[in-house]
Amino acid sequence: MSTISTPDLSDQAPAARAIELQFANYGGVKQFGGAAVTIKCHEDNSLVKQCVGEPGAGRVIVVDGGGSQRRALLGDMLAEKAAANGWAGLVINGVIRDVDEIGQTALGVQALGTCPVKTDKLGVGQRDVVVSMGSVDIAPGDYVYADNNGVLVSKKPLL
Repeated sequence: MSTISTPDLSDQAPAARAIELQFANYGGVKQFGGAAVTIKCHEDNSLVKQCVGEPGAGRVIVVDGGGSQRRALLGDMLAEKAAANGWAGLVINGVIRDVDEIGQTALGVQALGTCPVKTDKLGVGQRDVVVSMGSVDIAPGDYVYADNNGVLVSKKPLL
């Protein structure tokens, strides 16, 4: 994938929507993009674990954790599995843990912050549904682009 600049993409495609959340960039890959696979879950990363175990084919996992900062939805083992399976990255409306290890992983990871506490594994959540984050609805198959400037969502590919 070519270099991603969300400001340039936004200028070129005014219909692209910026997610109005202050994400931090934690992954070893600082610019990433691809078609979205969506997950909605609250303090349970069972669906994230299942998803990263599948072939990613350069797609982006968009996780709506409702902004909870009580339980980390991604840790180093799941990040490593996502990278090994070809996922471009994850955008998480929630928190992660194992940030030093994730920072060394060949994966894009944007999240709201960190928390050392793991989630419960109850199998609760929904996959491939429209999620809403920061005033933007993201449907499965939408295109997501992320860098240090933020996260853009588009109905069509911008690169």
